[in-house]
Amino acid sequence: MPVTVAHVEKHFNAGEAVRDVVIGMSDGLTVPFALAAGISGAIAVSHVVVTAGIAELAAGGIAMGVGGYLAARTDVEHYQSERAREERETRDLPDVERREIDEILEKYGISEDVRGQVVDEISADAHRWVEFMMKFELGLEEPDPRRALRSALTIGGAYVVGGLIPLVPYMLIAGAREALIISAAVTLLALFVFGFVKGRLTGIPPFRGGLQTLLTGGIAAAVAFALARLVS
Repeated sequence: MPVTVAHVEKHFNAGEAVRDVVIGMSDGLTVPFALAAGISGAIAVSHVVVTAGIAELAAGGIAMGVGGYLAARTDVEHYQSERAREERETRDLPDVERREIDEILEKYGISEDVRGQVVDEISADAHRWVEFMMKFELGLEEPDPRRALRSALTIGGAYVVGGLIPLVPYMLIAGAREALIISAAVTLLALFVFGFVKGRLTGIPPFRGGLQTLLTGGIAAAVAFALARLVS
């Protein structure tokens, strides 16, 4: 008698949360570092750098959080608008919408006879009909209306956490130029570790994820540092 082995599929379902952390953390690791590095070129004492860095963290964290909130709210409003339009069209233009279902099914290689039956089944229920059109015609999944606040807090919090990393050496070392060297090394290490962990979570090779984040974040930090030094 054949033995049935249970097949358990493991999928990563925290994509939106990881995206928010990536947005906040990557900016937090690069922007405050660039600001601190730029000030270090003109100021020899670390406490001034720390003061400016903390002020930037507060402003940047709030700005990033508000941006995340508005982006998430826009997703909700866009979905609601498109859903209302689909509800009107399935009610007022049912023949057109039925043809659209048939065209969608045809793309999946379903035979004409079977398509007709499926179209009848889907269009028999108004709610199911709209759900089908939202997902397969427009490619839209209903966003969680509570996500806006979570996104704001996640992005803003990740920005602050990331931004504290390059500032810690300035809190511990009185000389700004000496602190800059440690800050650069710590920031690059943090970028690699952050990319490594992100790779583990998203399924890409962790070392490659760490190296990619290190390179992209390092280049961004270097450009921002050069601009900060240029205007300081």
